[in-house]
Amino acid sequence: MSKRPFWKEKSMEEMSTEEWESLCDGCAICCSIRLQDEDTKEILHTNVVCRYLDVEQCRCTCYQQRKKFVPECVIMNPQNARQLDWLPKTCAYYLIAHGKDLPDWHPLVSGNPDSVHQSGISLKDRGISEEFVHEDDWHCFCIE
Repeated sequence: MSKRPFWKEKSMEEMSTEEWESLCDGCAICCSIRLQDEDTKEILHTNVVCRYLDVEQCRCTCYQQRKKFVPECVIMNPQNARQLDWLPKTCAYYLIAHGKDLPDWHPLVSGNPDSVHQSGISLKDRGISEEFVHEDDWHCFCIE
């Protein structure tokens, strides 16, 4: 009989740093610029991404120092995962925080680090650096 995966056995608070970090599927949606509709308060994601995101790899180029370069960058923790209303509903942190399982395309389930990209969930090669889009035009880049 095989052992159950750690995310089914442990609370988020019990996870090691390595386990916690491995929950990130690498979609990079959390690195995208988000807008809020003034009327409905709905959070809208764009494919305009942080200047420090490598869109080919879907990885932060300054991950260890991201708060230094981007003070508003959110460091995920269990409390954030339970409270942030802008996390994509596909995000492992969101799913685990809300008692749901990881999808089949998640790298921890599939065993393939590229499965998130192959599934079309990620911003790989679709993100546009904020350096190249004027803030007034961000609304033109909203995605579902």
